[in-house]
Amino acid sequence: MTRMGRVGVVTAAESWAEGPGGGSVVRRILLGSQLRRLRESRGITREAAGYSIRASESKISRMELGRVSFKARDVEDLLTLYGVADEAERQALLGLAKEANVAGWWHSYSDVLPGWFQTYVGLEAAASHIRLYEVQFVHGLLQTESYAHAVVARGMPNAPREEIDRRVALRLERQKLLVSERAPRLHAILDEAALRRPYGDRAVMQGQLRHLIEISEQPNVTLQIMPFSFGGHAGESGAFAMLRFPESDLSDIVYLEQLTSALYLDKREEVAQYEKVMTRLEEDSPDAAESRDLLRGLLQLT
Repeated sequence: MTRMGRVGVVTAAESWAEGPGGGSVVRRILLGSQLRRLRESRGITREAAGYSIRASESKISRMELGRVSFKARDVEDLLTLYGVADEAERQALLGLAKEANVAGWWHSYSDVLPGWFQTYVGLEAAASHIRLYEVQFVHGLLQTESYAHAVVARGMPNAPREEIDRRVALRLERQKLLVSERAPRLHAILDEAALRRPYGDRAVMQGQLRHLIEISEQPNVTLQIMPFSFGGHAGESGAFAMLRFPESDLSDIVYLEQLTSALYLDKREEVAQYEKVMTRLEEDSPDAAESRDLLRGLLQLT
């Protein structure tokens, strides 16, 4: 459902975080970005920076990309190397390092949460604006418990009931974001196919449609439906999400989920292409009120 120096591509083999907790993804990225700028302003190579903290050049690269946790001693030594003598500035960056190592709430779900998805959950929780397009099923942030259970069970037919329940619980925990004190703006576009493809029985689908109608009335939520009647549309490449953050140092991220990994794109030209697609989808889909009418019509047919 997805930005700085180069967030780039993250696969199952190359997660931003080391260890199951993931920590505060955004704070790691911010700190890494600031350390990179300080190093470059002094004309210091990654190799030299790595030598100063008894680490490799690749370790400095991972730190600057926010892919690893930070040791206070390493940050202190780097700040000294980069000529940061102001105590207030040093303490601010050291405080950021401490916060960056705090595990997120999703740490307790590490038994059912793939490492590559931990990154997304952290970014989703930090976003101020989420725009997404979904075609296969209703997006996880908008699913009812019964519908979520049907989706997970369908996707993992051999999983034990306990694991399915844990995955559903994680999904419901993520949804609390939409009613939190710092709730992001959510603009979701669902293809009509996602609403007509049944998951669970008739009651489950009816409950899901009613939920979509209700949640679309929230002031921070805009929901549009791309109807079959429109024909071919801009979302031909499939589902994706765009995340925007309140921190000015963070660029937008495009998130593309795959079966066993995910892509996180932040290159300006790549993000711009998805921005165009999302804008066209928003323009071509019925507005929020008309989409609610479409949902009510589907509810009567279910």
